[in-house]
Amino acid sequence: MKKAPFILFFLFTAFFLPTLQAKAETAPIRILIVPGHDNEIWGSQYGNLKEANMNLALATKIFTLLKSDKRFEVYITRDGNGYTKEFADYFSLHKNDILAFKEDAKKETQNKINSGDFIAREGVPHNAVTEDTSVILYGINKWANENKIDAVIHVHFNDYPRPNNWVMGKYKGFAVYFPDVQFSNGAESGRLATDIFTQLKKKYITSTYKKELGGLLSDQKLIALGSSETLVSTVRSVLVEYGYIYRFGNSTMRHSAYTNMAILTFNGIKNYFFPN
Repeated sequence: MKKAPFILFFLFTAFFLPTLQAKAETAPIRILIVPGHDNEIWGSQYGNLKEANMNLALATKIFTLLKSDKRFEVYITRDGNGYTKEFADYFSLHKNDILAFKEDAKKETQNKINSGDFIAREGVPHNAVTEDTSVILYGINKWANENKIDAVIHVHFNDYPRPNNWVMGKYKGFAVYFPDVQFSNGAESGRLATDIFTQLKKKYITSTYKKELGGLLSDQKLIALGSSETLVSTVRSVLVEYGYIYRFGNSTMRHSAYTNMAILTFNGIKNYFFPN
């Protein structure tokens, strides 16, 4: 072998081949998509339009886009038949463990508040959840921790208390929520939320509701985001309110929005995990 080709081969083997092997062996990014609410408690409603169905339609599109990219390993909590078997079984078989997980986390957080290690802050008011819904949400957090999920994306459409939920409301626009930075997963979740927010803002306006102004908001109380420190530091969590439900009464416009919102969300997730 001539010296020059040998040197080039050596340099390639020494410097580039390990890098290529490392890339090839890199585990895929594990993403969990959570379509908010379910067939029993469907969230907001406008006419015959139920939020749970909207959440599922959009979440399924995001799931499909992520699944088409081999850099991601993607899961979803429910489909058209309800919760997938894996999650339905988990909520049922581990209910007592989930309740203990929830109570232990709440006690620990209260101790931190009492000692001054954690500062409680008021945020945007949210609807209280039933105990069954609480088990599901805390169960999702526990499952995400145990299965080394890299990011959980909760998909929702917004509404607000008003005298008649069957007529158009006055607010519009989207909002992206992430955990308070006092939580161990807060900082990285905030960066992921910002990347998703940046993409959505290219096409949609941010919420005009005064408590959501700016559209990018931290929160301590949302279970989905890991309230009471129920998500470990490596699990980023984001909840997106994609718009106010009554703005999507037109079927053609609504399905077009699902496609656009899914693409923009997908781009935001990619930009966070693969910035180059």
